[in-house]
Amino acid sequence: MKVLVLGIGNVMFSDEGVGVHLCRLVEQKYAFSSSEHTLDFIDGGTLAQRLIPVIAEYDYLIVLDCVDADDGEIGDVYFFDFESVPSSITWQGSAHEVEMLQTLTMMDMVGDRPPTKVIGIVPEVVDDTTLAMTQAVLKGSSVMESVLLKHLVELGFTYEQIATLTIQEVANASCLEER
Repeated sequence: MKVLVLGIGNVMFSDEGVGVHLCRLVEQKYAFSSSEHTLDFIDGGTLAQRLIPVIAEYDYLIVLDCVDADDGEIGDVYFFDFESVPSSITWQGSAHEVEMLQTLTMMDMVGDRPPTKVIGIVPEVVDDTTLAMTQAVLKGSSVMESVLLKHLVELGFTYEQIATLTIQEVANASCLEER
Protein backbone atom coordinates (compact mmCIF):
# COMPACT_ATOMS: atom_id res chain seq x y z
CA MET A 1 0.00 0.00 0.00
CA LYS A 2 1.27 3.47 -0.90
CA VAL A 3 0.65 5.86 2.01
CA LEU A 4 0.83 9.64 1.74
CA VAL A 5 1.20 12.03 4.67
CA LEU A 6 0.09 15.40 3.30
CA GLY A 7 0.84 18.59 5.21
CA ILE A 8 -1.56 21.40 4.36
CA GLY A 9 -1.38 25.09 5.28
CA ASN A 10 0.18 28.46 4.68
CA VAL A 11 3.53 28.62 6.50
CA MET A 12 3.56 32.41 6.36
CA PHE A 13 0.54 32.73 8.68
CA SER A 14 1.57 31.46 12.12
CA ASP A 15 -0.56 28.51 13.29
CA GLU A 16 -2.01 27.95 9.83
CA GLY A 17 1.29 26.38 8.77
CA VAL A 18 1.23 23.66 11.43
CA GLY A 19 0.23 20.89 8.98
CA VAL A 20 3.16 21.63 6.67
CA HIS A 21 5.60 22.08 9.55
CA LEU A 22 4.50 18.84 11.23
CA CYS A 23 4.80 16.93 7.95
CA ARG A 24 8.37 18.19 7.51
CA LEU A 25 9.21 17.55 11.18
CA VAL A 26 8.14 13.91 11.11
CA GLU A 27 9.90 13.29 7.79
CA GLN A 28 13.17 14.73 9.16
CA LYS A 29 12.94 13.38 12.71
CA TYR A 30 12.11 9.72 12.02
CA ALA A 31 13.10 6.91 9.68
CA PHE A 32 10.17 4.67 8.73
CA SER A 33 10.14 1.16 7.36
CA SER A 34 7.64 -1.48 6.34
CA SER A 35 8.00 -4.76 4.50
CA GLU A 36 4.75 -4.21 2.62
CA HIS A 37 4.02 -0.46 2.47
CA THR A 38 5.68 2.70 1.18
CA LEU A 39 5.41 6.07 2.88
CA ASP A 40 5.81 9.54 1.38
CA PHE A 41 5.61 12.98 2.96
CA ILE A 42 4.49 15.93 0.84
CA ASP A 43 4.24 19.62 1.68
CA GLY A 44 0.91 20.41 0.02
CA GLY A 45 0.96 24.04 1.15
CA THR A 46 -2.15 25.73 -0.21
CA LEU A 47 -2.24 23.89 -3.54
CA ALA A 48 -5.64 22.22 -2.98
CA GLN A 49 -7.06 21.12 -6.37
CA ARG A 50 -3.61 21.00 -7.93
CA LEU A 51 -2.89 18.11 -5.56
CA ILE A 52 -5.59 15.87 -7.09
CA PRO A 53 -3.28 13.99 -9.50
CA VAL A 54 -0.73 13.53 -6.72
CA ILE A 55 -3.24 12.25 -4.14
CA ALA A 56 -4.83 9.92 -6.70
CA GLU A 57 -1.51 8.03 -6.98
CA TYR A 58 -1.82 6.79 -3.38
CA ASP A 59 -3.79 4.01 -1.68
CA TYR A 60 -4.14 5.80 1.66
CA LEU A 61 -4.02 9.47 2.68
CA ILE A 62 -3.31 11.16 6.02
CA VAL A 63 -3.96 14.92 6.00
CA LEU A 64 -2.30 17.18 8.59
CA ASP A 65 -4.05 20.55 8.83
CA CYS A 66 -5.87 23.14 10.92
CA VAL A 67 -9.56 22.55 11.56
CA ASP A 68 -12.37 24.63 13.01
CA ALA A 69 -14.58 22.95 15.57
CA ASP A 70 -17.68 24.33 17.26
CA ASP A 71 -16.75 22.90 20.65
CA GLY A 72 -12.98 23.06 20.19
CA GLU A 73 -10.47 25.00 22.20
CA ILE A 74 -7.30 26.40 20.68
CA GLY A 75 -4.77 23.58 20.49
CA ASP A 76 -7.35 20.76 20.56
CA VAL A 77 -6.43 17.89 18.24
CA TYR A 78 -8.97 15.91 16.20
CA PHE A 79 -8.32 12.58 14.46
CA PHE A 80 -11.06 11.30 12.20
CA ASP A 81 -11.93 9.44 9.05
CA PHE A 82 -12.98 11.76 6.22
CA GLU A 83 -15.95 9.42 5.63
CA SER A 84 -17.32 10.27 9.08
CA VAL A 85 -16.34 13.84 9.94
CA PRO A 86 -17.46 14.74 13.48
CA SER A 87 -20.42 17.13 13.46
CA SER A 88 -18.38 19.64 15.48
CA ILE A 89 -15.92 20.12 12.58
CA THR A 90 -17.21 23.11 10.61
CA TRP A 91 -14.59 23.61 7.86
CA GLN A 92 -15.22 27.34 8.18
CA GLY A 93 -11.57 28.32 8.62
CA SER A 94 -9.12 29.74 6.15
CA ALA A 95 -9.51 29.61 2.39
CA HIS A 96 -7.07 26.70 2.05
CA GLU A 97 -9.08 24.66 4.59
CA VAL A 98 -12.27 25.08 2.58
CA GLU A 99 -10.39 24.41 -0.69
CA MET A 100 -8.96 21.17 0.72
CA LEU A 101 -12.46 20.04 1.70
CA GLN A 102 -13.63 20.81 -1.86
CA THR A 103 -10.64 18.94 -3.30
CA LEU A 104 -11.37 15.77 -1.33
CA THR A 105 -15.09 16.06 -2.16
CA MET A 106 -14.34 16.43 -5.89
CA MET A 107 -12.13 13.36 -5.72
CA ASP A 108 -15.04 11.49 -4.12
CA MET A 109 -17.31 12.46 -7.00
CA VAL A 110 -15.05 10.74 -9.53
CA GLY A 111 -13.97 7.91 -7.24
CA ASP A 112 -10.30 8.93 -7.02
CA ARG A 113 -9.99 9.74 -3.31
CA PRO A 114 -8.13 7.10 -1.33
CA PRO A 115 -9.26 6.25 2.20
CA THR A 116 -8.46 9.44 4.13
CA LYS A 117 -7.72 10.23 7.76
CA VAL A 118 -7.42 13.79 9.04
CA ILE A 119 -5.31 14.90 11.98
CA GLY A 120 -6.29 18.49 12.65
CA ILE A 121 -5.71 21.11 15.29
CA VAL A 122 -7.71 24.20 16.23
CA PRO A 123 -5.45 27.21 15.53
CA GLU A 124 -5.24 30.50 17.40
CA VAL A 125 -3.57 32.83 14.92
CA VAL A 126 -4.00 32.42 11.17
CA ASP A 127 -3.70 35.96 9.91
CA ASP A 128 -0.43 37.38 11.28
CA THR A 129 2.48 37.11 8.88
CA THR A 130 4.97 35.20 11.01
CA LEU A 131 6.62 31.80 11.18
CA ALA A 132 6.15 31.70 14.96
CA MET A 133 3.33 29.49 16.18
CA THR A 134 1.36 30.08 19.37
CA GLN A 135 2.13 28.10 22.53
CA ALA A 136 -1.21 26.27 22.41
CA VAL A 137 -0.57 25.03 18.88
CA LEU A 138 3.06 24.16 19.64
CA LYS A 139 1.84 22.03 22.55
CA GLY A 140 -0.96 20.50 20.48
CA SER A 141 1.42 19.70 17.63
CA SER A 142 3.19 17.19 19.87
CA VAL A 143 -0.18 15.46 20.33
CA MET A 144 -0.63 15.47 16.54
CA GLU A 145 2.85 13.94 16.16
CA SER A 146 2.01 11.16 18.65
CA VAL A 147 -1.33 10.44 16.95
CA LEU A 148 0.39 10.24 13.54
CA LEU A 149 3.14 7.92 14.79
CA LYS A 150 0.63 5.64 16.51
CA HIS A 151 -1.52 5.46 13.38
CA LEU A 152 1.47 4.69 11.16
CA VAL A 153 2.38 1.82 13.51
CA GLU A 154 -1.22 0.56 13.24
CA LEU A 155 -0.81 0.61 9.44
CA GLY A 156 2.29 -1.60 9.71
CA PHE A 157 5.19 0.84 9.81
CA THR A 158 8.02 0.86 12.29
CA TYR A 159 10.06 3.95 13.03
CA GLU A 160 13.24 5.10 14.66
CA GLN A 161 14.02 8.62 15.81
CA ILE A 162 17.02 9.87 13.84
CA ALA A 163 17.09 13.56 14.78
CA THR A 164 16.20 15.86 17.64
CA LEU A 165 14.09 18.68 16.27
CA THR A 166 11.17 20.82 17.35
CA ILE A 167 8.36 21.95 15.12
CA GLN A 168 9.32 25.60 15.69
CA GLU A 169 12.87 24.84 14.49
CA VAL A 170 11.42 23.31 11.34
CA ALA A 171 9.15 26.35 10.89
CA ASN A 172 12.05 28.76 11.33
CA ALA A 173 14.16 26.83 8.81
CA SER A 174 11.36 26.88 6.23
CA CYS A 175 12.10 30.51 5.37
CA LEU A 176 15.73 29.63 4.68
CA GLU A 177 15.00 26.78 2.25
CA GLU A 178 15.26 27.21 -1.49
CA ARG A 179 11.88 26.95 -3.10
